[in-house]
Amino acid sequence: MVSYQNPLSHQLIDGGMLLKEWQTALATTGRLLVSFRKWYYNAAGFNKIGLMRDDTIHEDSDVKEALRRLPEKVYNDRMFRLKRALDLSMKQAVLPKEQRTQYEEDVHYLEPYLKEVIRERKEVEEWSKK
Repeated sequence: MVSYQNPLSHQLIDGGMLLKEWQTALATTGRLLVSFRKWYYNAAGFNKIGLMRDDTIHEDSDVKEALRRLPEKVYNDRMFRLKRALDLSMKQAVLPKEQRTQYEEDVHYLEPYLKEVIRERKEVEEWSKK
């Protein structure tokens, strides 16, 4: 049996230059991706009226169930943000920059509950097929 040798493996082992360049490229790509995500987050505009990303998710049956499972404080905070956003929208105003939701502060508070609801729904669907 003939073993396969990667033609680039000697460059990675001997010189290490290619590996170093690869690591640099990955780090640069990661920084570029984070920069793009921050730009897109601010360009979307929902943070200008104080909303978080999970506040903008369309409410289907899975999302409604996930919202029902939220802790009371988290749910009340969400309702406050939504009411404030509606008020600002009616006034055609935005929050001052220091009060806007920052990319780093945006917590995906609904995501774990939503994943659990979807997993449970799929499990029920699988059981109902049998």
